[in-house]
Amino acid sequence: MSARGLAGGVLLLVGALLLPLGLAASWARTELTETDRYVATVAPLADNAAVQEAVIDDVTDGVMAHIRLDGLLKRLVKAVPQAERPAVRKRFTRGVRAFVAKQARQVVTDRGFPDMWNGVHRTAHRTLDGTLTATGDAPVTLDLTPVLERVRRQLSQSGMGIGVDLVRRVPRSGVEVVLLKAPDVPRIRAVYDAARHGALLLPPATALCLGAGLMLTRRRRRALICTGAGCAAAAALLAVALALVRGRTLDALPPMVPRPAADAYADALTEPLRTGVWLVVAAGTVTALLAAAGPPAVRAVRHRAGKQEQGKGEQGKGERRPRWRPNGRGGGPASLGAAQDARVDDDGEVG
Repeated sequence: MSARGLAGGVLLLVGALLLPLGLAASWARTELTETDRYVATVAPLADNAAVQEAVIDDVTDGVMAHIRLDGLLKRLVKAVPQAERPAVRKRFTRGVRAFVAKQARQVVTDRGFPDMWNGVHRTAHRTLDGTLTATGDAPVTLDLTPVLERVRRQLSQSGMGIGVDLVRRVPRSGVEVVLLKAPDVPRIRAVYDAARHGALLLPPATALCLGAGLMLTRRRRRALICTGAGCAAAAALLAVALALVRGRTLDALPPMVPRPAADAYADALTEPLRTGVWLVVAAGTVTALLAAAGPPAVRAVRHRAGKQEQGKGEQGKGERRPRWRPNGRGGGPASLGAAQDARVDDDGEVG
């Protein structure tokens, strides 16, 4: 192999390896820096049943954490024997929680919840962007105060005295979901910096390596086959790595985080990356197949067409009529007249 062919092969290999890294870096940069793109990604989760249940549970827990049931139970337990008071307290607490959860469910399943959901995530993403670009280690949370405020309004409009009493006890804020803990901020900031620079450098470097490698190689067809197969294999490895990282990350979540909601959230965030990966796999596979089967198929078609043209030419030569000759030789009018005279002599009549 010449030095030119070796350099081309090395460039094609480097380009195939850089392609999945460029995809991952571009996806991370888009999700971490573009607020509108992030909000559009998580917007469908407002209608996801698992996510709605998680929000209902979080809001209900936030409301119940600020409710002191002792004052509400004073009038009930006075007429209850001492031995039955723990059971009454337990049933009363369960009933209050069910009542609060019902009001929260009405808010979450309402038509206005998607707007609240988008607004909450827009604020959280801007906070995340500010945290990653700053030097502090403040945690990033998903503030559900707008949802809590709607629940308070729903409680006050429930028409029940207990709902009004609960509204007095529930604060106007305090329900938050931690998205990024303070100890994890430096690690995510390093990923953010790497993705921001990698998204700017890796895609052009990938295109340059692949283009230069194809220009340097002399056997372009073989190079296209290897490049397409290599890019498809590298993208498939990225898909496998993404699945492994997703599983380990979700397994490391605390038990208090609902797994169905976490699955839906992870799928929504990684859907653009997974779509890009499988598009690269498909494009690389198609390129390799066309490069492998294209030229032989074209040659076979041309060979078949040439045979058909040759057959038509030979058939045309076989059907060519004899030339007329005026001197009576061959197949001209003179020979035809001689044949007719022969028929008159043999049959005795003009036939």
